[in-house]
Amino acid sequence: MGASALGAAGWIAAGGGWLLAPKGARAADAIRMGIATDITGAIAPSGNADWQVAQFTVERINKGGGILGRQIELYLEDTASDPKIAVGNVRKLIQERKVNVVLGGITSAMRQAIKDPIVNRGRTLYIYPQLYEGKECTKYLYCTGPTPAQQCDKLIPYLIKTLGKKRFAMPSANYVWPQLLNKYARKLIEENGAEVVFEEYYPLDQAEYSATIGKIRDGKVDCVFNTVIPPGLQPFMKQLYESGFQKRGGALACVYFDENLLNYLPAEEMDGLYSCLDYFQAVDDPFSKELQAEYSKRFPNTKYLFTAGSAATGMYRGIKLYEVAVKATNGDLKREAVSAAYDKAKIDEGPGGGAEVVPGHMHCKMNMYIAQCKVDAGKPRYEIISSAKMVDPKEC
Repeated sequence: MGASALGAAGWIAAGGGWLLAPKGARAADAIRMGIATDITGAIAPSGNADWQVAQFTVERINKGGGILGRQIELYLEDTASDPKIAVGNVRKLIQERKVNVVLGGITSAMRQAIKDPIVNRGRTLYIYPQLYEGKECTKYLYCTGPTPAQQCDKLIPYLIKTLGKKRFAMPSANYVWPQLLNKYARKLIEENGAEVVFEEYYPLDQAEYSATIGKIRDGKVDCVFNTVIPPGLQPFMKQLYESGFQKRGGALACVYFDENLLNYLPAEEMDGLYSCLDYFQAVDDPFSKELQAEYSKRFPNTKYLFTAGSAATGMYRGIKLYEVAVKATNGDLKREAVSAAYDKAKIDEGPGGGAEVVPGHMHCKMNMYIAQCKVDAGKPRYEIISSAKMVDPKEC
């Protein structure tokens, strides 16, 4: 499905990857941008949203005259939801396509796998668009998604102080993002007078969670702070829902859940869930609405939505900040020059609001929103509970 969608959107198969050239003749001085994301595999719904947003954003820039008159040429490689496959495909972007910048990666395991061939061996700028666990302070690697501080500093106290939840469970996929996010969240939970009943880690493809569901029930857990991801996510959510946890008044929180999660789960399993992200489609500002309308027109009837938890907002933000940085260098595409400019880059508008890189910290300030999922006619929507302006990432 990913390959057919790419062809329909105008991408050309090229050397095992994909090329999207600017309309008209290819410009000899085009800026070469590489996208590395999951077109296939367990994380494909998020990866397909990412390449669509990358194409959408670049087409808007090119239609406006490019960057200082230079068009952007997009190269796409499938990381296939598999870090081992991703490394070889990312090398193509660096060695064969000779791209000036790479954006992509959904899971932190993917970022860890591909950053070495990009940043160290490839000597290329890397922009990671997904929310993540923090602690990534590698030179020439910029993170444009939310950090634990941005997602948890308001959400955890809300769950405890406002909803009155006191007994937390942390079922988790066994890799770096859940481990470090849970460490941060546990500290906030305990500081706010609640407790973690249990914290457990499972293989990414685990399919049986009856023992976990039993611990949630027997431990009188009233809030599940979930960091299980696909493919284990689907059986976990199904078994938790069928246990009646939510119907008994239990709260479910998951900070990567957005409107795009309908591609992974039935809507009823998401009903009532709390999340905290840099954007939800319910954000009521004119620019965000304009982006959504244009995206829907560009990709009509798509099931891959322009959302936050799928890294799509971070992809948009990363590309637009790169545009600002290249303009600041007066067109110098060398990594050192663009990185120095990116370190001070700022955009006034974007999905959910503007953003600015915190100088010397390689992360962005951005607006953050706490929201709860509601299901209407079988479709999830998020109702915004509170918002905070230009929240500091507190990283590096």
